[in-house]
Amino acid sequence: MSIWKKKSITQLLSEASESEKGMKRTLTAWSLVALGIGAIIGAGLFVRTATAAAQNAGPSVTIGFIVAAIGCALAGLCYAELSSSIPISGSAYTYTYATMGELLAWIIGWDLILEYAVGAATVGIAWSEYLNNLLVNVLHTSPIPYEWCHSPLQVSDAGIHGIINLPALFIVAVISLLLIKGTQESAFVNGLIVVVKVSIVVMIIVFGWSFVHPENHTPYIPEPAIFTDEHGVDHHFGGILGILGAAGTVFFAFIGFDAVSTAAQETKNPKRDMPIGILGSLAICTVLYILFAHVLTGLESVEFFRTSGKEASVANAITSAMGSGYQWLAQFVTVAILFGFTSVILVMLLGQSRVFYSMGKDGLLPQAFGDLHTKYKTPYKANLVIMVIVGLFAAFIPGDIVGDMTSIGTLFAFILVCISVIVLRKTNPDMPREFKTPLVPIVPILGVLVCLAMIYGLGWTNWLRLIGWLIIGLVIYFGYSKKHSKLNNPE
Repeated sequence: MSIWKKKSITQLLSEASESEKGMKRTLTAWSLVALGIGAIIGAGLFVRTATAAAQNAGPSVTIGFIVAAIGCALAGLCYAELSSSIPISGSAYTYTYATMGELLAWIIGWDLILEYAVGAATVGIAWSEYLNNLLVNVLHTSPIPYEWCHSPLQVSDAGIHGIINLPALFIVAVISLLLIKGTQESAFVNGLIVVVKVSIVVMIIVFGWSFVHPENHTPYIPEPAIFTDEHGVDHHFGGILGILGAAGTVFFAFIGFDAVSTAAQETKNPKRDMPIGILGSLAICTVLYILFAHVLTGLESVEFFRTSGKEASVANAITSAMGSGYQWLAQFVTVAILFGFTSVILVMLLGQSRVFYSMGKDGLLPQAFGDLHTKYKTPYKANLVIMVIVGLFAAFIPGDIVGDMTSIGTLFAFILVCISVIVLRKTNPDMPREFKTPLVPIVPILGVLVCLAMIYGLGWTNWLRLIGWLIIGLVIYFGYSKKHSKLNNPE
């Protein structure tokens, strides 16, 4: 048994040809673009933009978005080649299995759990918080009692102890059941949400443009300094390191476009549609992000986002800079954030279940994860197990425990995807490629370097957390997965 044994491309493509007996192919190129936008435009844009401006880069957070977008575009070109050539569920996990062997495939699969499952739970907790914001500030009704929307580890200023976060558990359960019902239905719901979110982002850009104060953009790149936040954590502010730190922070706002590749096996024409879905959603979101960041940092000063901005920074900045006449727009932001969280949870749970499905089929996880529903043709057992895991995390753990772990896990996955393209070009030069990453190996190498720079910007505490997570994964691999691997134990 070899931990470096690879899945042959022939084997992967034969699995793809059998998918008619398995998952239904219902997604089009536009479904994938909407799926990508649904995952990308979420909490990251509305929350992380102000955070990066306050802690890292000031107005030059727009340059941070450009750096993050370049890293995503370089990785996206690599994803497009792999997902159109190997149209199988599992995303980076599957590509790594074919190029670098089982151990690294397990590591990336374990790493994707960090991105999708932990990320979905964190967003579910934030969804619960913004539901209360909607009830109080938009609908003007009573909030959900503290004890029923907070973890047992949390205590209010009034001394009330949390019991369970019911709204977070509710949204995770509803979306999991929707995903079991079918990918086409999930994509339809996601499409409606995307229209609402994009409309509100465009309105903020259009209405806010005339309220931008040039003095808030001066100096555009602040002088290098150290900023200490309320938790006593130091951040590089200004200069090149500030921009890199901002890129690592706002990178969270791009997470999700890679989840499009996990739906390759459910796409009608993956060879044509996957590149359109991945690169199309990325291009649309990048333009919106840069314009949004330019307007937001022009409405108020950096000091505003450090003090009165906080979590509701976008709504507060609109009310403060644009006046009470635009209170409706501030309320729309709350709705957009709630919708944004919903679609992010949907795409993250979709991505996670497809990774679990592929790992179950390969024997690296219990085989039940690879079972499809007889009627709906979705990996319902994987969805149910994920619903329980993510639901328990969302119901009983505070959201701030996770931090930037989701970003660093994703960046690590991107690096391995870029390397996979180079390896496959060497080992399988004649494999049919409907979409080819240009300028190989230059583009994949640049992708690796930009992602490494963003990982550097996230700081050593996150490096340690990633290493700790990977050590736990290795214990599980050598304790269970290696002995049950179908590739290593064909009998």
